[in-house]
Amino acid sequence: MTAKTNHTKKFIGALPKNIFSGFVVSLIAMPLGLGLALASEAPPISGIIAAIVGGIVVSVLGGSNVTIAGPGNGLVIVLLGAITTLGGGDLYLGYLFTLAAIVFSGILMLLLGFLKMGRLADFFPASAIEGMLAAIGLGILSKQFHIMIGHNDASGSIISLLGQIPNGLIELFKESGGILVAAAIGVISLLIMIFYSKLRNKYFQLVPAPMWILILTVGFSYVCSWLAIPYPMETKFLVSIPDDVLSNLAFPDFSKIWRSEFIIAVFAITLIASIESLLSIKAIDKLDSQNRRSNVNKDLKALGVASVVSGLLGGLNVVTVIARSSVNVNNGATNRSANFFHAVFLAIFVLLFQEQLRKIPLAALAAILVYTGYKLATPKTFKKIAKIGREQIVVFLVTLITTLFTNLITGISVGIVVTFLIHVLLNKSFTLFLSHLSKPNILMFKEPDEGNYYISVKYFSSFLNFYKLKNKLDVIPENENVVLDFSLCNFVDHTVLEGLENYSDTFAKKSGSIEIIGLDKHGAKTKHPFASRILVPLAKLNPIELFFTKRQEQLKTSAKELHWSYAAQKNTKTRFLLDFIFFRTRQIPYLYNTLSDKDGKHKIFDVEFNEGAFIAREVVKTTVMHIQLTKRIPVFTLDKEGGLLDFMYALAGFKNLDLENHRDFNKRFYLSGENERQIRALFTDDLVLFFESNPYYHVESNGTTLLITKKERLLSVQEIKAMIYYGKRLCSFVEKFDNKPQPRLKSQLGSLLL
Repeated sequence: MTAKTNHTKKFIGALPKNIFSGFVVSLIAMPLGLGLALASEAPPISGIIAAIVGGIVVSVLGGSNVTIAGPGNGLVIVLLGAITTLGGGDLYLGYLFTLAAIVFSGILMLLLGFLKMGRLADFFPASAIEGMLAAIGLGILSKQFHIMIGHNDASGSIISLLGQIPNGLIELFKESGGILVAAAIGVISLLIMIFYSKLRNKYFQLVPAPMWILILTVGFSYVCSWLAIPYPMETKFLVSIPDDVLSNLAFPDFSKIWRSEFIIAVFAITLIASIESLLSIKAIDKLDSQNRRSNVNKDLKALGVASVVSGLLGGLNVVTVIARSSVNVNNGATNRSANFFHAVFLAIFVLLFQEQLRKIPLAALAAILVYTGYKLATPKTFKKIAKIGREQIVVFLVTLITTLFTNLITGISVGIVVTFLIHVLLNKSFTLFLSHLSKPNILMFKEPDEGNYYISVKYFSSFLNFYKLKNKLDVIPENENVVLDFSLCNFVDHTVLEGLENYSDTFAKKSGSIEIIGLDKHGAKTKHPFASRILVPLAKLNPIELFFTKRQEQLKTSAKELHWSYAAQKNTKTRFLLDFIFFRTRQIPYLYNTLSDKDGKHKIFDVEFNEGAFIAREVVKTTVMHIQLTKRIPVFTLDKEGGLLDFMYALAGFKNLDLENHRDFNKRFYLSGENERQIRALFTDDLVLFFESNPYYHVESNGTTLLITKKERLLSVQEIKAMIYYGKRLCSFVEKFDNKPQPRLKSQLGSLLL
């Protein structure tokens, strides 16, 4: 009861913020709802119906926290195509058939939610999605630009409409009357959208840019009325709203449900609605101040129900919308009630201000959509994709161009196929993907010492199997530390690296972390952190530091903080490691990522070595600390009791040394060496306490230097920092030893191990 009471108090206490946020969002949703409906060739009120139904249904049934539901930008060209195709020239009849398609689309989204297909967006390459969104932006812009300059009768395909823009501008100089006034209103409205963010007046910023456009344009009609000046625009240039909205609702026509064009429309609407919603939910979760994660499958169900209800009442599809959701978060919304209140305010506006809505110029709404379309297809997007890699711009452009000339389903399908073919060409292997696609490629466990979650990815990681990795990450609490190892992975694509960056941000917000290791030997075509990475053979790996990974950048930064030096390149001088039993029987081709202090006394580096031979040969990568001592100490090895080296040392004639009065130490550690007396002298109470109070490390002394390792894997940057601190502390203890002449390792040990 107490928890429930606290939750209720918290909900009531947050109501003022959520009511205010819902009001602000409704000011944006009103013009956008009208505009998106008009851009789809549907009645303007259908966009408002979708926003009202979406706000109410999703706020009650949804699984997200601060998102806003309503008509979406991405569906404009899909709905426009459906209305045009299904109507066969009769736009209103096409609208009624499309309402039926929206109802079926809602049912499909509901099924996707029950089938837990919230991962649907993960199967699409990131650059292909960007290309699809850019095509949607150009599709919106192509039609709305002509309406913005008063040419409401412009028609044709997206390409032809874009090609008509120069002629449309030239024709303006031959026009007069209402068209010129509409064009002036449209251009001024577009300038308001462009320069709104540059005006820093806090009172001006209280009202969103789209609402300023409505206030000014509707206000203009009242000024004309007060001055007894004829309004300079005809009715055809203004929004058309029924006299009684509630008694003039449209209802779907299901007579074409078995036609192929109807089925294609249903699948197209479902595909784009699902992708747009899932991408928006993912993006808004990153903005949530309380760092909550949405239940995407529950949200899909709610959006499906809302779309069914909206379609039955004459409204458009309901999706999660990112722009209005962002405004919602920025205005302090804390829960789903803001979505509900935004719908309530919209209903009030429609019922009380129908006369004012009829005074809104179509050109003003078109200007809002032109700006929206431009933001989806801005040149910055092209530059961003190009920086990632040439192959990404190919995927982007192929998806964009195919979508413009065909449709969204064909465009995204071609984008997927082209991405896969490029991956095959980059890896020069079709079997890498074909033979390993269905194999389990993710190993995850919680490491016993520090409690890190360790995930190793094998074979390849791309948009085809990214969902497997995400499934593992989703079960890990976001306040935990994750080490993600790609050292056994031949190929990691752009979609995966970009997706992992989103996960890293989410974990960081809740005091957790995700650190990627094992990519330092993978080549890339550009220096962009999201560029696809391919495992490069040793012979071609020169120089290794050409394209730093995030881990290498962090190592470089850490070295600077410590006033150490950092060298990423490979170093083949590895014979000094053979002085240690740990490496005596192993082949060590090179080491790399070396951090060293000013004197070169303390070094830490990554090393790769081979174990076994022929079919039993295994490549192991680990991180090692090497410390040059200023005085001689006993030869010894220290490992966790029951460690892998126990058997080797037993064969060498070494036995486990038990220290008097340290029963816990004797149970936990395997200590061995030649000179028992000196080893016992070295292991003072203070040194034993140091080992007992720190995590396990393998420590080995050859008399003049120390070797410290931790795991048979590369360490994360956090773990490397911990190892440096551990090594420095250990060095300060062992160098207090009152040294006496120490023998080297027995020759019999060397001969046995060699």
